[in-house]
Amino acid sequence: MHDSLKKLRFSVVPLPVEGNRPVELARTMAVHPLTYQELPYDPEYSLYAGRLSPEKLSNATPDEMYWKARQEIIFRHTGEHPFEISGPDALKLLQRIFPRDVSNVKKGRCSYQFACYHDGGMITDGLLLRVDDDRYWFAQADGDLFSWYKAHAEGLDVTISDPDVWVSQIQGPRSLELLENLIDGSMPDPWRYFDWVEVTIAGDQVIISRTGFTNELGWEIYFRPQNDIEMLGDLILEEGSKMGMILTATPGFRCRRIEAGLLSAGQDFTQTTTPFAVGLARFIDFEKGDFVGRTALMAADKECRSWGIRVEGGTAVRGDTLEKSGQPVGRVTSSTWSPYQVCGVGIVHLNNTNLGPGAVVDVQCTDGTLHRGELCTLPMYDPKGKIVRGINKVIPTEPEPWVGIPVTADAQANTEKRLNQQKSL
Repeated sequence: MHDSLKKLRFSVVPLPVEGNRPVELARTMAVHPLTYQELPYDPEYSLYAGRLSPEKLSNATPDEMYWKARQEIIFRHTGEHPFEISGPDALKLLQRIFPRDVSNVKKGRCSYQFACYHDGGMITDGLLLRVDDDRYWFAQADGDLFSWYKAHAEGLDVTISDPDVWVSQIQGPRSLELLENLIDGSMPDPWRYFDWVEVTIAGDQVIISRTGFTNELGWEIYFRPQNDIEMLGDLILEEGSKMGMILTATPGFRCRRIEAGLLSAGQDFTQTTTPFAVGLARFIDFEKGDFVGRTALMAADKECRSWGIRVEGGTAVRGDTLEKSGQPVGRVTSSTWSPYQVCGVGIVHLNNTNLGPGAVVDVQCTDGTLHRGELCTLPMYDPKGKIVRGINKVIPTEPEPWVGIPVTADAQANTEKRLNQQKSL
């Protein structure tokens, strides 16, 4: 890559229409119906599953957005793209597409799913909702599954369609308190993690789910064409603002989802990685029968190569920036700074299985120098998911800094050698 490109970032920004002959773009970039709420905050967007997803807003710093999610409440309009699979053979198609058994997903429940190619490489993932006996929504992450559904639906009595549903997330320890203030009547009962229900807000029936992408307490709302979306969105923002809620972009969840070990499609897994390699083996049900990629996955290496990393005093550069004793050992797939652990955090994919949690590596950081990092298991804390389930209600009031890597004589000598090498460059 040319050096000049390394110093740039590329974003989609909203621009006014000039004259009465607007520019026709080669590919549509669909806009969330509530995007107007973000316009006062100099928004920048990326293209995600054919929709625009907010990457940057000027109303708060990334650290402020992080703490809002940990301590209060955030509101985020996502690029998630639900597609509908319906008809007598809907379940048969989904069983063919997904390695995880869909037959036990009942109406009113959600299920995490991902799809693979025939060679076991991953396409994308998302959240499956069974909205009726023969009708499902799959709210997918970035990637193209619509064509994949169509390609594998031949001979089946099934319809694949875009229901024009848009998803927004309300996340944080006060999120359910806000929901209770918004809905007409009492709170859903039961209302478990990965449940979905239809409730009434200001007289409008909406579907909500106990899910999100932060691993904090939260819920998502699915805006359908028949909903008064602007009324609902403005009401959520107005009532939430009274409780400290702010609109957020990607920084509002990036660090938290890394700490929680929530993988990002196209980054932490790709068409070249199998579910085993990225730690998703528990979501494969070989016993359910045939599915796309089953033969390849049966023969695949079952070892995990993806782990978390904590970095001393720096933020890792994404890419092939991991090394051990001067030799490349892997790739940083996600990276940011944690204001809670007060260190760099990331997700890495190793070249082999020789290294694992507890291993100390060197990683290129955004300051242009090598820093030490320690591989760790994911999630980095709350391994039993007590926060997202509302069991652990303790709200962090201040950072809990990572203790760092124990300093040994060898490590000290290696650090001094590395610093001397960098000074000589």
